[in-house]
Amino acid sequence: MHVVIGGCGRVGSFLAYMLEREGHTVAVIDKDPEAFENLREGFSGKKIKGVVFDRDALVEAGIERADAFASVTSGDNSNIVSARLAKEHFRVPSVITRIYDPRRAEIYRRMGIPTIASVAWTGNRMLSYLSHPELNSDYQFGNGEVELLRLETSPMLVGRKAADVNVPGEIRVVSVVRGGSAFLATRGTEFQERDILHIAVVKESEGKLERLLGLK
Repeated sequence: MHVVIGGCGRVGSFLAYMLEREGHTVAVIDKDPEAFENLREGFSGKKIKGVVFDRDALVEAGIERADAFASVTSGDNSNIVSARLAKEHFRVPSVITRIYDPRRAEIYRRMGIPTIASVAWTGNRMLSYLSHPELNSDYQFGNGEVELLRLETSPMLVGRKAADVNVPGEIRVVSVVRGGSAFLATRGTEFQERDILHIAVVKESEGKLERLLGLK
């Protein structure tokens, strides 16, 4: 792919490094030329000094042939304007943007632009570690509102069924790994010793899950 990145801070420079490492061509735009010092030594892509939503800068970066565009500057307005420009004017197939304000992020997500709300995501991750250290998170959906947790069956759970843990709209046992093989759980799935459970849970229900599992 050819990828254009708007913003060359820590996220943009890391993204540029990882994309080049995978064999893609990359162009990075930033209004501060000193920001390009964040790029790792050996970066072979284009470095364009300019505003990320300036059409000339975007064209110089190869936006007209780009397969993807990521806007990761420190400003929400710059990110969303450049993302909309890439999506609606230049018709870039894959566009993603970072938004700090969680309320605005949801609005732009509804407009069809995949959005990472870094403040909400980071806050939810830290809250989980601080409030529920016994629960191991494998994956977060949205901005962390729903998590996929992984845990080994405790002695208290052996012999119980998935239906004993499931709470409609809040908690659901998704899969069980037993003897190295995984299968989807049903309400009647009975837990055995050394089972690894994957459980989807709404953030606000993590405390309830801990009580059901005997962790609290």
